Amino acid sequence: MRTKNISKWLLVSLLSLPLTQVYSQSGIVPNNIERVGQSGWQFLKINGDPLQSAMGGASTAISPGNANAVFGNPATLTGVGRLNIQFNNVNWIADIGHQSLALAWNSGRSGVFALSVVSLDYGDIPETVNAPIPGDDTRTRAVVTGSMFTARDLAAGLSYARQITDRLSLGGNIRWIRQEIAELSMSNWSIDFGTIYYTGFRTLRLAITARNFGPDSHIIGWSEEYQREPVDVRMPIDFRAGVAMDFFEDAGDPHRLTVVFEGDHPNDGPEKFHMGADYTFQDVLSLRGGYRFNYDEQGLSVGAGLIYSQSGFTGSVNYAYLDFGALNGVHCLSLGFSL
Repeated sequence: MRTKNISKWLLVSLLSLPLTQVYSQSGIVPNNIERVGQSGWQFLKINGDPLQSAMGGASTAISPGNANAVFGNPATLTGVGRLNIQFNNVNWIADIGHQSLALAWNSGRSGVFALSVVSLDYGDIPETVNAPIPGDDTRTRAVVTGSMFTARDLAAGLSYARQITDRLSLGGNIRWIRQEIAELSMSNWSIDFGTIYYTGFRTLRLAITARNFGPDSHIIGWSEEYQREPVDVRMPIDFRAGVAMDFFEDAGDPHRLTVVFEGDHPNDGPEKFHMGADYTFQDVLSLRGGYRFNYDEQGLSVGAGLIYSQSGFTGSVNYAYLDFGALNGVHCLSLGFSL
């Protein structure tokens, strides 16, 4: 009876997510407020895992089976065998570099533990200042000083996941985060929660995540030369619910097709939807594709993966390409090792 109640609760939560905004005011049509630009720490939204990125960013209900689960749904860390390490590199827009590292260890009955580090490097940026226009004391103009400055983001986290029953797994992350730009900086902490539940109908599973919970933060080093008062920076809290299912999963079948659909409710923008598929042949070669709905620029994504196993050692390579429209494309690459 308890298992059935959990299944019903997860299903109701999943189906009610897109309806929250429609019926939230009981007959009163809400204002179309999208809350865009009302939170900071935007680098936390970048998922460096090519597998999840290639599937339209749908990260809740898929189980990558490796340490990169910490960047999507930490509950799916229970899919890690014994020890797994993942190195990820993303050539982000505007020549921004995004690197991440994740290590996961399955201790058996005690659960799965993981460590992760994420770094974002903006490169060298020319410094400009507002200078008076000669002969006009009422206006200023931007002048390049010849100096350079840079900006960096960093996140370091500890994760834990455990299989509660043969169908239900829970997991979470706690992270220390920091941002720097020129002589300014700010630090904070955040926590994530995730759950995944197998319904018992073939491989159908439901999943829910809540990410980036943390207090408001403020910038250190602010001075009058920035011509405005510093403000508190909100966390980009994000709620997601997803459903996924594997096809051709019978024992001995060399083919497997995973299809996933996900709804996303951020606190700084409109609701979004992600959809993706992963075709795998003989657990060696994978081809992936997905689409992001209700984004300004992001849309189609594609990718591929290759797994090599020998003498208890397993290596993996995954790649993804994300179409960012007017901002061109983004390339993601990862190397993984398992024992």
